[in-house]
Amino acid sequence: MKFRFWSAILVVLAGLPCTHSSASGLPLQMVADISLPGHASRLDYASIDAMRHRLFIAHLGDSNVIVFGLDARKPLAIVPDIGHVHGVLAVAALGRVYASATSSNEIVDIDASTLAIRARSAGGFYPDGMAWVPGHNELYVSDEHGRSETVIDTRTDQRVATLALDSTVGNSAFDSASGHVFVNAQSANQLVEIDPARHAIMARYDLAGADSPHGLLIDTADRLALIACENNHRLLVFDLDSHRVTASFPVGPEPDVLAFDPQLHTLYVAGEQGVVSVFSITATGVTKTGEGFLADNAHVVVIDPTSHLVYFPLRDVGGTPMLRIMRPRPLPADRH
Repeated sequence: MKFRFWSAILVVLAGLPCTHSSASGLPLQMVADISLPGHASRLDYASIDAMRHRLFIAHLGDSNVIVFGLDARKPLAIVPDIGHVHGVLAVAALGRVYASATSSNEIVDIDASTLAIRARSAGGFYPDGMAWVPGHNELYVSDEHGRSETVIDTRTDQRVATLALDSTVGNSAFDSASGHVFVNAQSANQLVEIDPARHAIMARYDLAGADSPHGLLIDTADRLALIACENNHRLLVFDLDSHRVTASFPVGPEPDVLAFDPQLHTLYVAGEQGVVSVFSITATGVTKTGEGFLADNAHVVVIDPTSHLVYFPLRDVGGTPMLRIMRPRPLPADRH
């Protein structure tokens, strides 16, 4: 009788969000695993609209965008018919969400409130990552296999420029301090700086120690570009003032997406093989603070800067796509 009682208790507990466990080697504490709609197929980029408290997730395998409510902690809707969606970028100030559809080579403009598709723009050949430039109301799109950067006017949803990079293209990012766009020239092992005012390439910087730089994040306050290299599994720290690589760290295999919490000065690097690496970025430099296996295909990470919660869309957990929600450990309140 006692065995049956405790067995029943364990079954009930198994269905509740976990609040005390953490992945080994990671300074993260589990909050919840929440099932996502659709097939257990590849999930790609994700982006938060902090104004509307929504998380948008590219479900590449199902060719749709999943809309997740941050407050309700549940899926709210699906935006269908976005063929092999890779990139997704929420631009709260415009009330738009942009998704890159690689099967049709389009950029899909979605209304962030109604979730209706407003327009479709030519995105080059295999459009992937995106960066929005607010001062010019333009979207810069990594045309990965087209070896160029596509520029779209977000007021008209029309392509206004194409910048040849002569390289396969990794991710794109906007630096609000300089007003410039930075792009990984992946096969050239370079970081390219673009002036949006002239739609012109300003400089190309060789990246010492790089082998296929793909993931890119700009830490404007610290004047750093953080670059994830796919082939040699490294994180490069590039100084935006001196234009050189100042540090290099080993990370998990095939690093992909980077996310940064500016208030906690914490950088997350998620890899294709499920290893997540965590770094602290301060005035004294960059330090690795943890690393561990999170889950199969945990290559996407996004942070809510308000709550500091960390979200990992996972392709297959027990036969279903899952959103894993975690929080930093120790908690921000415990740091005082």
